[in-house]
Amino acid sequence: MAKKDVELNPVAPNLPPQLALAQISAFHDEECMELCLIQECAITDQIADNLVINQVVFKNVVFTRVHWPNVKLTDILFEQCDLSNVDFSLCFMYRVQFRDCKMVGINLTEASLRNVVFDSCNASYAVLRYFKCAKSLFRNTTLAEADIYTATLAEVSFACCNLDRTQLSGTKLAGIDLSTCQFYQLALTLEDLRGCIIAPAQAIALAANFGVVIKEEL
Repeated sequence: MAKKDVELNPVAPNLPPQLALAQISAFHDEECMELCLIQECAITDQIADNLVINQVVFKNVVFTRVHWPNVKLTDILFEQCDLSNVDFSLCFMYRVQFRDCKMVGINLTEASLRNVVFDSCNASYAVLRYFKCAKSLFRNTTLAEADIYTATLAEVSFACCNLDRTQLSGTKLAGIDLSTCQFYQLALTLEDLRGCIIAPAQAIALAANFGVVIKEEL
């Protein structure tokens, strides 16, 4: 069955063809940044609440000990950035793309995402508890051992992702296609799995997950 276009093609960030290069010093609570390019630098030891960032490209930026809870990100591109362990809890993202980013342990607890793309990223151990995600795409992305507990997914596509040992308890997967994804074990209940689309080989792995023994034919 063909997927809906909206699942495969979230709305891209609305970015002008050229952006002025900006130098970063420090961010402050409720500060607004827009229409700039930030590249080839490190953003370190930054704590700021309720930032507003619009139409910005982050390229080859390393984020270290960055805590931006409640940040509002609109029309943003992160390309080849290291966002490991960044705190984006309670954030709002609209038309945001992450390309070839390292996002190990990123905190997106209670975040709200719409038209967001994670493309060829490493988001192992990411914390996405209670987050809401709509019309978004995870493609060629590692979410191994990520915590996606009690999330709300609407028109979300997972294409060729690593979901091994991902925590999905309380997250309803009805209509979600995991058939191209890799996993040997998932943490979830049968009720969570109801209506999920999987490949035949994955059914065997999930059966073992629930203690069912598959007997080979003689």
